[in-house]
Amino acid sequence: MERPLRIGIVAGELSGDTLGEGFIKAIKQQYPDAEFVGIGGPKMMAQGCESLFEMEELSVMGLVEVLGRLPRLLKVKADLVSYFTQNPPDVFVGIDAPDFNLRLELDLKNAGIKTVHYVSPSVWAWRQKRIFGIAKATNLVLAFLPFEKAFYDKFDVPCEFIGHTLADAIPFESDKAPARDLLGLAQDKRWLAVLPGSRGSELNMLAEPFIQTCKQLHKNDPDLGFVVALVNPKRREQFESAWREHAPELEFVLIDDTAKNVITASDAVMLASGTVALECMLIKRPMVVGYKVNAFTAFLARRMLKTKYVSLPNILADQELVKEFLQENCTPENLSEEVERLLGEHGQTMVEKFTEMHHWIRKDADKQAATAVLNLIGMNKA
Repeated sequence: MERPLRIGIVAGELSGDTLGEGFIKAIKQQYPDAEFVGIGGPKMMAQGCESLFEMEELSVMGLVEVLGRLPRLLKVKADLVSYFTQNPPDVFVGIDAPDFNLRLELDLKNAGIKTVHYVSPSVWAWRQKRIFGIAKATNLVLAFLPFEKAFYDKFDVPCEFIGHTLADAIPFESDKAPARDLLGLAQDKRWLAVLPGSRGSELNMLAEPFIQTCKQLHKNDPDLGFVVALVNPKRREQFESAWREHAPELEFVLIDDTAKNVITASDAVMLASGTVALECMLIKRPMVVGYKVNAFTAFLARRMLKTKYVSLPNILADQELVKEFLQENCTPENLSEEVERLLGEHGQTMVEKFTEMHHWIRKDADKQAATAVLNLIGMNKA
């Protein structure tokens, strides 16, 4: 009897657990008895993945926190190297968590195990020389976006564009009415979604200009509603403090919910840069990006960033579809003027382009990832 296909796999956080779940399901379409072992969260484990350590071991953010956990992280990595070299899988897949997984992949590749890194680090944006380390550590990179593959191709590093899982998950049309019902928003008025970021540092910089923008918009259109997505109680408290200070007379609807529902319920969106811009593009709501960081961080970013734009829709389109008001340009005057344009015909033109771009990156990423990995090891039955 042939032994079952055996895949080593490590995910370091909840988003990776979701990717791992989809990948395992897609592999099982061809190999129902495939075995998966490494580190996974509840979703991967529900699919039969054997987790040698708890996923939370790898979920460490921030330099100080990482330094405090470094001895344990090094021990986990050494134990995984020992386990996989003694029990070699047919292939190893590291999902995101590049600081941990790329080091692990390098050791495993040097031990003769084929390695795949799933989700490209942002090497195209900054620290581009990291690509040489990625090439040494991996036999293949799975990339969400086409410009990522184009970057790897320039350096002859094996990479497959598999499409973006968000593009698979979000329908081509997203109806406002059910989202408004869910959030308790009036159906008969226009709403601006206000997304000032998920980090404390972002709200410190963006709450005031975003609130002042709403103040200016309210003067011109008293019927426009403002709905704010806040990721946790700390961010809500921060926003409420800025609201009391800068515009206590203004009405905001504060939502403790994911940005997705708030974006879906809106007619236009004012947001901090980040993955949420891609989500907004896929939900197809016209948007404007505002972003500020402290002066020293801005100085470093200008020296290190290798892209013309900061928001993913613009990087994907290679043009400024979405206005980006950064640093000193992130003003209520600029933002409010653009929001007014978005609520008119300009917003509809943007939505048409977003629909086209959704098609570019909707490829059934789970299936594409499984196919690419099976092709790498010569075991694709399809």
